[in-house]
Amino acid sequence: MRLIVLDTAPLGMISNPKATPSNLDCQLWLENLLAQGEKVILPEIADYEVRRELLRANKHASIRKLDQLKSILEYKPITTEVMLLASQMWADARKSGKPTADNKSLDADVILAAQAKLEELKGDSVIVVTTNKKHLSVFVEAREWHEIAPIS
Repeated sequence: MRLIVLDTAPLGMISNPKATPSNLDCQLWLENLLAQGEKVILPEIADYEVRRELLRANKHASIRKLDQLKSILEYKPITTEVMLLASQMWADARKSGKPTADNKSLDADVILAAQAKLEELKGDSVIVVTTNKKHLSVFVEAREWHEIAPIS
């Protein structure tokens, strides 16, 4: 099975009720994936990154839409297993000279990548949808949302 894992930027576009062309295109893309029976995952770390900014900016309509997505998509909480793997991936990236964030940063990308990697280890094909392919592709397959077509 193919799993689509949402990173922060596409999740922000999908949860944004403002009808900009790019947001609408991204929302339609998600609807098409779901209509084709694709499994789309909403990682807790991406929810956190989007939600904290929406709360700071008092964007209540976007928060409601984000909450709705949690009931439509498969929500993946952060677990101890995720954090243990993320720690190892973070350390390995630094040892190989490919850090993805500042040493003092929490590095949400590596946490999201660990969630994706654990799904991959179960035998699924996993693609992280992002606007930050450079960092995430160190760990997992990562593409822009518009590069992923529904499987027909």
